[in-house]
Amino acid sequence: MSDVALVEKLVEKHLHLKKEIAKVIVGQDQVIDQILLSIFSGGHSLLIGVPGLAKTLMVNTIAQALGLNFKRIQFTPDLMPSDILGAEILDENRKFKFIKGPVFTNILLADEINRTPPKTQAALLEAMQERAVTVAGHHYKLDLPYFVLATQNPIEQEGTYPLPEAQLDRFMFAINLDYPSFQEEVDVVKTTTNDEPKQVQPLFNAEEISDIQHVIRRIPVPDNVIEYAVKLVAKTRPNDNAPDLVKNYLDWGAGPRASQNLVLAAKTHAAVNGKFSPDIEDVQAVAFGILRHRIIKNYKAEAEGITEVEIIKKLF
Repeated sequence: MSDVALVEKLVEKHLHLKKEIAKVIVGQDQVIDQILLSIFSGGHSLLIGVPGLAKTLMVNTIAQALGLNFKRIQFTPDLMPSDILGAEILDENRKFKFIKGPVFTNILLADEINRTPPKTQAALLEAMQERAVTVAGHHYKLDLPYFVLATQNPIEQEGTYPLPEAQLDRFMFAINLDYPSFQEEVDVVKTTTNDEPKQVQPLFNAEEISDIQHVIRRIPVPDNVIEYAVKLVAKTRPNDNAPDLVKNYLDWGAGPRASQNLVLAAKTHAAVNGKFSPDIEDVQAVAFGILRHRIIKNYKAEAEGITEVEIIKKLF
């Protein structure tokens, strides 16, 4: 099948996919859009929201609709790297045998990732970046496609281990979940307190998603769009050439990985909207989720209540 036909098919299936997910998940359209952009781009996402906003249910539903394997790890302070990656045990023949951990799946939900110590967070880092793990000197490849969707609770900070900047940078998107509107919450209560089980039909399989990821990478991007993305990221760095807004309110800006992710996500955004090449509007549409967790505000910005979104908007 030609690339053009694949993109046209993706547009159609993307609409069906959203309808399928909407059988179970009420509202949260922007969140679902960003998770799907991340998956089709081959990136990872960090979901930030208070408990009870259907983060786990959402990821589980998306995994079912995409026809992918799904596993969940609840991160706790005593979780060890071997609990995630797997461990070698002696079998009945007194030979070492590797038992795979929950990291061996297609979609991994890392629930409350900031509750576990850095040693365990780092174990996930290799899996996210290399799509492989090393246990007892042996290298094991993970099944492709592979995505980590991590969640974080923004309220409780006691007993947590904030993710280091290097690890935050591995997440393509940081997605904020808000409370549903009044009508959405009414619909949630109606659908979750009855006795009608909702069946989600798988619309894709692992091979199709891998094909989509390759097609998206083959989409051509005009030089002016790439230059716009790189300039936008460069503006977030508080150096001599930075805008006054950045010098006043930011301690640290986004790195080159942000530019790569902006262009890749813009390609995916263009593809799911039926365009064969991204433009500047596509870059702006994905900029908030990609830059939000990569810029570090200073004390002045915190004191004046300036949000990351306001800063990014003024840099367009």
